Amino acid sequence: MRILYLADIRFPLERANGIQTMATCAALAHRGHHVVLLVRPDTARPVRDPWTFYGVDRDARLTIEQPAWLGVRAPQPLKRLMYLRAARRRREAPRLDIIFTRDLGVAAALLRRTHDRDAPLVYESHGYAPEVSAALPRLLADGAAPDARKIQRLEARERLVWHRADGYVTITAALAHDLTARFGPRRWSATIPDGTRASHGRIEIGPVTGDRPPVVAYAGHLYPWKGVETLIEALKELPAVRGLVIGGHPGEVDLARLRGLAQAGGLEGRVEFTGLVPPPDVGAHLQRADVLVLPNPAHTISARYTSPLKLFEYMAAGRPIVASDLPAIREIIQDGRNGLLVEPGNPGALARGVRRVLGDRALAERLATCAFNEVRLYTWESRAQRLEQLFESVLTDRRRPGGPRSHEPEDALYVVRADLRGQRRLSRSAAPEPPRRADEVSGRGAPRRCPSRDDRTAAPLGRNPLRHASPVSAAGAG
Repeated sequence: MRILYLADIRFPLERANGIQTMATCAALAHRGHHVVLLVRPDTARPVRDPWTFYGVDRDARLTIEQPAWLGVRAPQPLKRLMYLRAARRRREAPRLDIIFTRDLGVAAALLRRTHDRDAPLVYESHGYAPEVSAALPRLLADGAAPDARKIQRLEARERLVWHRADGYVTITAALAHDLTARFGPRRWSATIPDGTRASHGRIEIGPVTGDRPPVVAYAGHLYPWKGVETLIEALKELPAVRGLVIGGHPGEVDLARLRGLAQAGGLEGRVEFTGLVPPPDVGAHLQRADVLVLPNPAHTISARYTSPLKLFEYMAAGRPIVASDLPAIREIIQDGRNGLLVEPGNPGALARGVRRVLGDRALAERLATCAFNEVRLYTWESRAQRLEQLFESVLTDRRRPGGPRSHEPEDALYVVRADLRGQRRLSRSAAPEPPRRADEVSGRGAPRRCPSRDDRTAAPLGRNPLRHASPVSAAGAG
């Protein structure tokens, strides 16, 4: 296939958006597809090479286009119009098979005016934009509340893209359920979580001794909605435990805010803040930890719309995971099987979860081994295979006589159930189903019984397009 990926972002981008975009395109190219990634030029000086920045092997099948004129200084609305102009030009390229984007505004702009000769457009949703926009001011240290007109514009875009996109991807089953309940059923949709690069071997958890106090770590952005404050408060109840916070952009207020919180709580000497770390280097920091935590508080974004890159990186790191008990997290983590789930936003509950894992070596080893052996279901390669299945279904539907260009609600919902083991089946249901775990929604699902603790390696997946074997994150992404 010839795939055009549209991302109106400067590139490379330190955030999860940039990492997920590059990893998805690289994995699709590794599967033999020809991918063009249209992005803005880098604003850093000196300019950074995306392949080096993300630790990805160069692949001639992936072309990163960064037209210089997209990097000129201009007001944001004008820059947006310039990118849309470039996207429309690129859409007219001959023999293009699929247009893929996670940018709602770009998708809506392209879908307002379509022709039969245009390649099918597949949109990937990471949340219901009006709710995300309304919630972010409460969840970011410097967020501004949107006005009513912006919310209305976002609602209109969501409805348009849901009904007109040729294919639709959601990163959680809960998000798919919410969108279907809001807009009605549609054909050719798939729930495909985010991923990580494959690990080909696991470093076993070392014993905690008096010479080395246990370490509990978090990797990712430090926005208030990520819940790092909960970890810092929990450390007050764990006097023998050290904290490791991997990430934090120096240009944002959150790193200084959390350092101040740790200092005010008397934890300055027990919590290490790495600051921004290059993506290929994050895996080495994760290996320093005895426990990895995902302390998201309970709100709509975390509860229903998140598929955190860090969660899959934690699984690949081979360390026990203690995470917030939220619907989106439960799609991947089952309490007591491949991680521990605790009450969101409760420092005491998080401290008890960490203490339980540190106090039971057999439990820690069992949870870590199970998560590590399941991460092969969530590699970028596996994700690309599931996207490929959806793309093929969309193309087959387009090529048949009278194939539809619009996906207005019908009596039945056609969904590609992209099996985590690589199979595909077509299912039909008359009404939206309640959210289930990603492995259930995706087909046959993950194994109910984890391999034994003696199984230290995941099944081989072939050469991975991402160079480094260790799990990585944005230096605070995900």
